[in-house]
Amino acid sequence: MVAMSDVAAGPLDYLRAQTRWRPIEIAFWLATLLPFFLFPNYLVLASQIAITALFALSLDLILGYAGVLSLGHAAYFGIGAYTAGLLAQHGWGEPLSGLAAAACCAGITGFLTSFLVVRGHDLTRLMVTTAIGLLLFELANRLSDITGGVDGLLGVEMGSVLGAFRFDMYGRTAYGYCLAVTFVVFLGVRRLVHSPFGWSLRGIRDNPSRMLALGYPVHRRLIAIYTFSATIAGIAGALLAQTTQFVSIDVFSFNRSAEVLVMLIVGGAGVLYGGLVGAAAFMLAHHYLSSLNPVYWQFWLGAFLVAIVLFGRGGVLGAGVRLARLWRGRGGRPVAQS
Repeated sequence: MVAMSDVAAGPLDYLRAQTRWRPIEIAFWLATLLPFFLFPNYLVLASQIAITALFALSLDLILGYAGVLSLGHAAYFGIGAYTAGLLAQHGWGEPLSGLAAAACCAGITGFLTSFLVVRGHDLTRLMVTTAIGLLLFELANRLSDITGGVDGLLGVEMGSVLGAFRFDMYGRTAYGYCLAVTFVVFLGVRRLVHSPFGWSLRGIRDNPSRMLALGYPVHRRLIAIYTFSATIAGIAGALLAQTTQFVSIDVFSFNRSAEVLVMLIVGGAGVLYGGLVGAAAFMLAHHYLSSLNPVYWQFWLGAFLVAIVLFGRGGVLGAGVRLARLWRGRGGRPVAQS
């Protein structure tokens, strides 16, 4: 007979096991330091990948874990970028406080718009999120005296990070800063998705009616995760504004929302590292193919994406896990979602 204490301790032990760091995770984050030594001429590209990976991670929280479809997530990315950019333009160039202000503004915007988004279902959510992104894009275009309009926001001057590390043209400080912020945010996200709150989001994604019948506050939890996701997207946008010292109106564009969705699908939605891997794979393919053929590079990028969809069920991570298990002779087991 199984003791009651063992039964009660089972779920807790499982949650603790999920929060333990695996060797492959440690290797992944150690590998992010390699550009400093092996690719010093590509640190600017590496910082852009880190920013985009953080943006994709924010989308994964609502799409992969909560099942909320969005084609307007660039709205919160743009809010964060313009908040940090406008603060720096008006003399407040301290990076960390600008990052915090951008996170707050994006989070407040996400909270206010979440009531519109979570009320609907898949198609309705796509339409509402797209509309929010388009509205903010046109608003930024109309307020050209403040945002710079199509010419972009000029005069963004950033101070040193922690008063010691100045942004340089080689991207050393930019990449270190972006990588550090991405890692700190990732730690919070990792803790969240492996918590009881994170597992309840999976239940809401798979069967919201049953979760509601079990007494879970479905709408409140969706509003909470949507607000948190918008906050992270705002941090990513602020990083872009601070490291490039320029803000374009394209931060609100539909293409940015669509591209980050594609990156998430490439990496694997609902998998913690899916957005990070997908952003890196997409941007490296973009960089390599455009250098090979500046005219027809989009054809080969499209072919790459079609191959991922056809042969990489679950994205790059899902395909990698299955290949590893086939190589070990255990191909019949399900893919781990961690």
